Amino acid sequence: SFKSTFFRGGIQMKPMKIVQKARDINRATTKEWIDEIFDDFIELKGDRFFADDAAIIGGIARLQEIPVTVIGMQKGHTLKENIERNFGQVHPEGYRKSLRLMKQAEKFNRPIITMINTAGAFCGKSAEDRGIGEAIAKNLQEMSHLTVPVIAILMGEGGSGGAIALAVANEVWMMEYAIYSILSPEGFASILWKDSTKAEQASELMKFTSKELFEEGIVDKIILEKNRSFKKIATELQTSLYQSLKEWRTKSKEELVNQRLEKFRKF
Repeated sequence: SFKSTFFRGGIQMKPMKIVQKARDINRATTKEWIDEIFDDFIELKGDRFFADDAAIIGGIARLQEIPVTVIGMQKGHTLKENIERNFGQVHPEGYRKSLRLMKQAEKFNRPIITMINTAGAFCGKSAEDRGIGEAIAKNLQEMSHLTVPVIAILMGEGGSGGAIALAVANEVWMMEYAIYSILSPEGFASILWKDSTKAEQASELMKFTSKELFEEGIVDKIILEKNRSFKKIATELQTSLYQSLKEWRTKSKEELVNQRLEKFRKF
């Protein structure tokens, strides 16, 4: 009964073109969506263990009268901003920060909204040293059993475990020109053909567009982008989030957990 969509008609665009749109440096950032959709956002920092990761932005806010926790990957519009944000590639401390905020939301019975835009978790030596695999796995485990409503929105790139670490939700929504996949088309081509230049060919096989994922039941809702302004999309997102959370908040803790577990076990 919760499956719905803004999607109508079809996306008449090649998959690699959608990849380019998802990666566009001018695409709205998580902070810009937060500022437009929510009121009184207060950012909370640090994982209480190692450091604050600027690739994750999160905190508390209001969605009309509903107190919520909002967490997302943050990229930038310039090279300087992207370096500061590590191009949205999250370190272990970023996932631990996000989990800290989710457990805080659970304690105070606040719904959680996550916004995903990452090519993947940071895969450097420092991330390995600090346990990136464990941090992602811990998020998956804990998110599965959160007793508050969780809605995840794929805003741009949704790459690999780095994306799903914030996407174990009661509902998974997706922007029309976002992507969601186990790896990039370049990585797929490198593995399959040992040639990353065949990324466009790979993109035709991977089925990572919003239309394809909605048809597979992996995504519950598509947010249309074509010929629509940022403000119009944000207004519709605000309304849709509010309506959805009002419905989910009528569910018991057991119903929320069971629905989430059933949703992901079927894959």
